[in-house]
Amino acid sequence: MSKGRLEAFSDGVVAIIITIMVLELRVPEEGTLSRLVPLLPKFLSYVLSFVYLGIYWNNHHHLLQVSKNVNGAIL
Repeated sequence: MSKGRLEAFSDGVVAIIITIMVLELRVPEEGTLSRLVPLLPKFLSYVLSFVYLGIYWNNHHHLLQVSKNVNGAIL
């Protein structure tokens, strides 16, 4: 199997994970700054999760750049 298929699959999985993560963020009913303060911990955890997922995705692509093909043992 070519490594392109695994790259495409992992890109799709990461995109779905990011989409599910962003669906958990809710917009406050009022647009004032005081209403955003309680959402700060959830927003910071989202940013940290996004950075962690981005690092994982980047390392995964670097790993696949050095491989020639994908076999059952890698999967």
